Amino acid sequence: MRELISINSADEERALFGRRDFTIRRLREVLGVRVYSRHGDVVVDGEPDATREGVRILNQLLGEVRKSGDLSEEEIGRIIDTAPPQKSGGSRIVRAQDGTWIVPRTDGQRRYLEAMQKQGIVIAIGPAGTGKTYLAVAVAISCMRNGLFRRLVLVRPAVEAGEKLGFLPGDLVEKVNPYLRPLYDALGDMLDFKDIQRYQDRDVIEIVPLAFMRGRTLDNAFIILDEAQNTTPEQMKMFLTRMGRNSMIVATGDITQADLPEGQVSGLVDAQRVLKDIEGVRFAYLFREDIVRHSIVQDIVMAYEARENAKRSEDE
Repeated sequence: MRELISINSADEERALFGRRDFTIRRLREVLGVRVYSRHGDVVVDGEPDATREGVRILNQLLGEVRKSGDLSEEEIGRIIDTAPPQKSGGSRIVRAQDGTWIVPRTDGQRRYLEAMQKQGIVIAIGPAGTGKTYLAVAVAISCMRNGLFRRLVLVRPAVEAGEKLGFLPGDLVEKVNPYLRPLYDALGDMLDFKDIQRYQDRDVIEIVPLAFMRGRTLDNAFIILDEAQNTTPEQMKMFLTRMGRNSMIVATGDITQADLPEGQVSGLVDAQRVLKDIEGVRFAYLFREDIVRHSIVQDIVMAYEARENAKRSEDE
C-alpha cells in the first residue's frame, strides 16, 4: 500500500525528515515502512496497517513542524514510539516504562539483536552510546517474560576499586552500588522500581561485581557482562565458563576505553583472538554510526578518533 502526504517546501521536508533522515530510519525500524520524497510529496509505502499508522504519525509530526519549526530527535522518537505494534513492523523487544517500544535503531543494532536471537554467547564491541548493554538488558527481560530463562544476572568489573571491595564501608550492596549504577539505570527504564526490588529479593534479578562470580555455575540464566574491556584475560575466561545449562551470555565493551593498568591486556581484546573460531560464539561490532544517544555524542567520538589518528600518524 502506498500513500502520499503533501508538503509545502523543501525546508518543511528537511524538518520533517530530521537530521540524517532520523524520521525515515525510525519509521522503518518501528513500522517496517519505507518513507521517501517524490515530486514534492512524501511517500509512505508498506503493509496497509503500517502505512496508515505511518501517515498518521507523519501528519502529526508535520503539524508540529508547522507550529514550532524544527523538531529534536527526542521529540520525533517520542511520537513515533507510541505507535501500536504492527505485525510486519520492526523488531520490537520490550516496552519501556514510558510506554515506548525499545527497538534496534541502526543496522548495527539489528545485526546485534539477530546475534542475540541465534547464539548462546554474544560479545558486543563498540563505542559508548551504541546501546550494547541497554539492548542486551531489553532482550533479557523479553526472554524472561516469555519463559525462556528464569534469572537475569548482570555483572560489572569494579575496576576503580581494584575488585578489592573489603575496605569500603557498608554491606555488599553499598560497596558495589556505585560501580553497578549504570545497570540499574538500564533496568529502571524497563521495569518499575518496586518490581526490580521484588525480583532482586527473589534472586530473579542479580546485580553483582565480577569478583563475586568465581566458582559459580549459572543454569537457566541470561547473563550480561558490562564493561568487559576492563577484565583481564583470566577474568574473561572465568566469566565465560560460569555458563550453565540453558543459559546465555552477552559480554559488552568498548576496547578504546579500558581502565586497566598500563601494559595489562584487556580480556575483551584477548577474546577476539582466542574465541574467533569457536562455534556458538558470535562477535557483534557496532560503530560510530550506531550511536543512538544525543546526536552530539557522534561528533564527540569523531573528534577523539581524529585526535588518536593524528597521534598515530605522528608516531609513525
